[in-house]
Amino acid sequence: MSVKQEVKIKGIDVAVYLVKDVARAKAFWRDKMGCDVSSEWGDMGAEFEFPDGTTFGLFKPDDQEWRRGGGLMFAVDDLDAAVAQYKARGVTLDDDGAIADTPVCRMAFGEDSEGNYFILHQRKE
Repeated sequence: MSVKQEVKIKGIDVAVYLVKDVARAKAFWRDKMGCDVSSEWGDMGAEFEFPDGTTFGLFKPDDQEWRRGGGLMFAVDDLDAAVAQYKARGVTLDDDGAIADTPVCRMAFGEDSEGNYFILHQRKE
């Protein structure tokens, strides 16, 4: 039986990592990663809006335990420069910032102050 779909998902409004310590996580993403805070909710979390309009958030739930997040790829124009910059700022990058090269992109894998995994990602032309 086929059901006509009237509404389709058009995108992602915000991708969120759970955090253990909002102040520490916010400082990491603001000070070490250079993200601009666009919204804050005190001890509950914060959001960062990027130049392309996408939004990344941090949230400390009071009704569930923290669990590690991952899978988000943060776009950069120059992966080599990004790796060097974040290493200099003390950001934890896997294999000392080793870059994985695929036919379509280049990636470096890291971890935030809360233990969440992230990927610095540069698309190839």
